[in-house]
Amino acid sequence: MERFLHRAALGLAIVLVAGSALADPVYGVWKTKPDDNGNFGHVDVKACGPKICGTLIKAFDGTGKEIKSDNVGKKIVWDMVAQGDGAYGEGKVWSPDRDKTYNSKMVLQGNGLAISGCVLGFCRDGGTWFRVN
Repeated sequence: MERFLHRAALGLAIVLVAGSALADPVYGVWKTKPDDNGNFGHVDVKACGPKICGTLIKAFDGTGKEIKSDNVGKKIVWDMVAQGDGAYGEGKVWSPDRDKTYNSKMVLQGNGLAISGCVLGFCRDGGTWFRVN
């Protein structure tokens, strides 16, 4: 019985390590750049089927105090596709403060995620988000 438990634990450890090795490096929680009102949020980026999406999980005011927001729980990023070498594209990013959806791309650089996008020919640098965890 002890031998069986040892093998089962070893098998579980291998599965967990393999699963984490397959996780995209962009997955995790990211702190957004402050918006036009000085507010920022935490966005949980993860797989949504074969693509990548991100949902606002917390909102903060300019002092860093957590605030209630109707936008918590809403998708901020969707339909992103990994393009290799830390680049992501073909997706959308919604800017709640402007209520605009941008055709966007993201570039992962260490613990920073550079966001940019365009809507109706107007392009905007969405700044760099920083990894929370």
